Parts: sequence; C-alpha cells; structure tokens
Amino acid sequence: MERKDFFKKGLVGLGSIVAIPTLISACSKEDDSVSNDDSSETTTGTTGDCILSPSETAGPFPIKTPSDLVRENIIGDRSGVALLITLTIQDQSNDCKPLAGVLVDIWHCDSKGDYSEYGGTSMQSTNYTNNHFLRGRQTTNANGQASFISIFPGWYNGRAPHIHVEILTSGAKSIRVTQIAFPKNVCDTVYATSGYNGQANTLNANDNVFSNSLEGNMLDSITGNTTDGYTLLKTIVV
Repeated sequence: MERKDFFKKGLVGLGSIVAIPTLISACSKEDDSVSNDDSSETTTGTTGDCILSPSETAGPFPIKTPSDLVRENIIGDRSGVALLITLTIQDQSNDCKPLAGVLVDIWHCDSKGDYSEYGGTSMQSTNYTNNHFLRGRQTTNANGQASFISIFPGWYNGRAPHIHVEILTSGAKSIRVTQIAFPKNVCDTVYATSGYNGQANTLNANDNVFSNSLEGNMLDSITGNTTDGYTLLKTIVV
C-alpha cells in the first residue's frame, strides 16, 4: 500500500488524536536535543549490516489471539501522540533481502503504561482483560514491509519505553521475537505532553532487556513532532 493511501484509509474517523507525521531528512544522536518544531528527526539505529536482530522475551503481556487482530490501525480507544510504525523484515540467510509474505505481530502499552488483554493483578492493577488496543498483525509486502498506525507508547516501572515485535512464517511458526527501543530525547519530548506520565524512570542502559543489546534494539529513525505525530522506521533481520 502506498504511504499516502495508508494514511487516507487508516486515519479516517480518528479525529484529532492522529495526524500525518512530517518527514524531514536530518540526523541527530540519542543524546542530542530534539526540538518540537516541524523538522525534528532522530536517527540512532544501524541498518544494512545483516546482523540478526536481538532475540528478546515476548512476556509478560504477549498477544493472546493475534490471528484475530489483523489490522493496520491498532489504536482502539486509546489516545496519545500519533505514531506510524513501518517495519522492514530482512532474511539473513538470503543476503538480507526483503522477506515477503511473513506475519508481523506488534504490541505495546498505552500512554499510561497499561496493556490490553491483561490486568487486575499486582503487575497491572487496571483491568483491560476484555480490551485489545495497541495490538495487531500484518503480512509483509513485496518489499518486506508492514506498517501500523498507533500512538507513542508510554512506560511502566522497571522498563524503558519499548515495542514488542514477533515475526512468524505464513503458517504462524515463530521466527524471531524482539523489541524496539526508543532514544531518550524523543521520549522526554513526548512524555512532557498531557496524557503521559512524565519522564520514564528506567533508562535504556539500565533496562534488563536492552542493557546488553541496545544497538540492535534501537529504532533506525524517528521523524516528526508531538503536534503532527511521529514516523518510526525499523529494520528487523531474521
């Protein structure tokens, strides 16, 4: 699907919570400041190295029935800063060529740090067991890409901000489970807006998942601003 068509179809009826992110070609490091104007971009990950993406845990809040959540727009009834996620899946065994026709599952918490399909426990007091927001499945196209319309994830105690991703064969056999990390400067900018819980209390370097694999987990680039939303790009090698 063309990017412009994706937005036209995916954003209908979402009102003001999602707007088309502005794409700019500029780069900054994780420790650089990111402004709130229309020209902010952070590029931090590495691409083109054909290195397997880190294998990470799917828990403790994995999707229970991903086959029921085939959709591009995963926002549900949540609100937050708009985020378009585009993932490119590459096959290491085939010179890292794009991998078409595989399933991509993603899931992440809402702006307050809560997950759908879980809750009412010591790990998450708010009960969202009957909700399915911020979870979805797509099949990669000929370019090995799958995209999702979402919101910028929040954070919860003990974890740095992140998105979970699982790649599966067309027959739903798991190939790789990984996670995507975010640069602190962009998180700080988003978390200063209303609806989020303020600055995350766990840094990437102190996160028990990212501490030994951050370079492989870090997104490739993120562009945009808190008014128009952000676009996240990440290449995952399986």
